[in-house]
Order: sequence, then structure tokens, then C-alpha cells
Amino acid sequence: MENRKIARLGREVSVVGLGCWQLGADWGEVDENDALAVLHAAADAGVTFFDTADVYGDGRSERLVGRFRAERGDVFVATKMGRRVEQVPENYVAANFREWNDRSRRNLGVDTLDLVQLHCPPTPVYSSDAVYDALDAMVDEGRIKAYGVSVETCEEALTALARPNVASVQIILNCLRLKPLERVLPAAAEAGAGIIARVPLASGLLSGRYTADTTFAADDHRNFNRHGEAFDVGETFSGVPYEVGLAAVERLRGLVPADQALAQFALRWIIDQPGVSTVIPGARNPGQATANTAAAALPPLSPEALAGVRETYDELVRPLVHDRW
Repeated sequence: MENRKIARLGREVSVVGLGCWQLGADWGEVDENDALAVLHAAADAGVTFFDTADVYGDGRSERLVGRFRAERGDVFVATKMGRRVEQVPENYVAANFREWNDRSRRNLGVDTLDLVQLHCPPTPVYSSDAVYDALDAMVDEGRIKAYGVSVETCEEALTALARPNVASVQIILNCLRLKPLERVLPAAAEAGAGIIARVPLASGLLSGRYTADTTFAADDHRNFNRHGEAFDVGETFSGVPYEVGLAAVERLRGLVPADQALAQFALRWIIDQPGVSTVIPGARNPGQATANTAAAALPPLSPEALAGVRETYDELVRPLVHDRW
């Protein structure tokens, strides 16, 4: 497994990590034993970076990751905070930060969290001096080792990257979401901040397993949030209408070498983008976790494949998503 250094974190992380949203909620039920098996399979394959949040299953994901960490030893766990309250800037204050931080530390079974990310807060939060002062104080107090942000838009990412102590930016980046390549990735590289690429398979679209006839469970966000009913629609299929996404996937299939799965191709595309620190696909079973990590060992994509991804995006997807996020 390749590891990449994040200067502002002062450490390396595996280029393929594990996103742990699926282990908490919103993707259908995942049995506790299956969840722990996924975590161990990822670690066995060389994953050292695990990303969760305090709201995934109301803390279930954090608690499972905490159990895994106690069994496994030293792994890097990034969590997120801020979505437990009404989404208004006034709720992003030091007292709430400490309350959320206390809960996450209990869930994860640690005194000091490796990395805490603001979890896609209202846009004005990224510009608040008081917010960064509070986060800096939490580092000074030993509550957290470092902090970063998770964002919906490129402009939010650029605002956060101007702050000297923002260690990382988590942003949607995949073959159906190319805008971060223009300014965000270069800005992060210049600042020495990490880029954590989330939603790398566009909620499973880029696995190539779904068709127009696929149905999703009632408790799966790919059912209940398809039009942004519960949270930002960009988190579900990267904001691409499902039928358009299926058409784009069919175009991309023609670019994939015979010895690769479409999902591995899509993950390798992200790994190949300059400035990416780690990509965090989720997994619902150990086989998926192992297959995802195999993308790190693939050769870089050919210039023809990279051009094909760009053409597919420009022709089918860009008009629908590029200016929204």
C-alpha cells in the first residue's frame, strides 16, 4: 500500500483509506460482526486511515471503529462533528465543540482524537475567526491532534485552506465530479494540507453494479435523499441524476482494462490526481474492502483513459454539476 505524507498533519496515510458511513447508517443494515470484519479486512490490506463521524448511526460507526482500534492497535482515525444540531452558524461555538468532542472521545475510547473535521457546516462557518480560535484551543488542550474541514463546495474548501492550521480538506472527487481539480487540489498542495477524496464511487454508481431497475432499501440514502430531501443532494450519486449517471458509467466501461473492475479504475483515477492524499471508499463486506484497496497497486491510468474520463464528464455531467459545487 502506498502511503502519502500530509505536511500539516506531520504523518503519512494510506492512499486508500476506509470510509465508515456504511457501518453506521443510511446504507441499509450492516451487522456488527460484518462491520468489524470490514474494518479488519481493510487493515489487513494496508489501510491505515479510517474516516467516520459522530452522526453516522448516532455514534454507532464511531463506537465500532473504537472497538476495532482497541483490537488492532495504532491506526489513524478521522472523525467529524457539527451535524448534531440545527445547521445555523450560531451553533458552531466552543461549548458545542467541546460537548461533541467529549462524546466522540468516549465513542472512540481515546483521550485525544487524531483528526476532527467540521462536517459540512453552513458556509459562513468557514470564514469565522471564532471557529478557528476554538479549534486551536482544542489542540492546545490536547483534545485533538489536528483539525480539518469537510466541504460541499470548492469555494468553501478554498476559504478553509487560507487558514494556516487547517490540516485537511475532505471533498467529493470522482470521475463524475472534476471541479476540485481546477483550484482546490493545487491550493491544498501549496499549503501542505491533505486532500481526502470522499464519495469516490458516486454512491456506488461507479461500481457498475446498478441498472435502471435497481431498487434501494427505504433506509438507504440512495432512496430517501435522491433529490436532497434529507441532506445535500451532492452526497447522493454526487448530485448526478441517476439515469445520467448510468449513461456515464456505460461510457466509462469502455475505458477500463480487461483485468480491472470499474470500481478499481475509478479509484485509480482519483489516486492519479496530483494533490490527493487518500481516497475513502466505503464497504459493506470484507470482499469489497479488499477489492477497493487493490486499486493502490494498479499502474497509473493511460493518457487515453484520463482523456476519456474528461470527455465523459464534459459531455454528460458537467452541465448538471460543475457550477453547483
